[in-house]
Amino acid sequence: MQGTIATFDPQTHTGTLLLDDGSELPFPAEAFRASGLRLLRLGQRVTVEAGADGHVTKVQFPGIS
Repeated sequence: MQGTIATFDPQTHTGTLLLDDGSELPFPAEAFRASGLRLLRLGQRVTVEAGADGHVTKVQFPGIS
């Protein structure tokens, strides 16, 4: 699933994604840390992995595993 970073707090590493269908999806610090990234910018395009419960487990750049 893909979306765009709508909000990101660099201190808590939490934020919100705007998915392609227009819905918002929050992501926890654990999903950011799982990506290995150091920073996200508002408007940045990302790929999201979600668990069976629908919660975001990883936020990463498209094309990067």
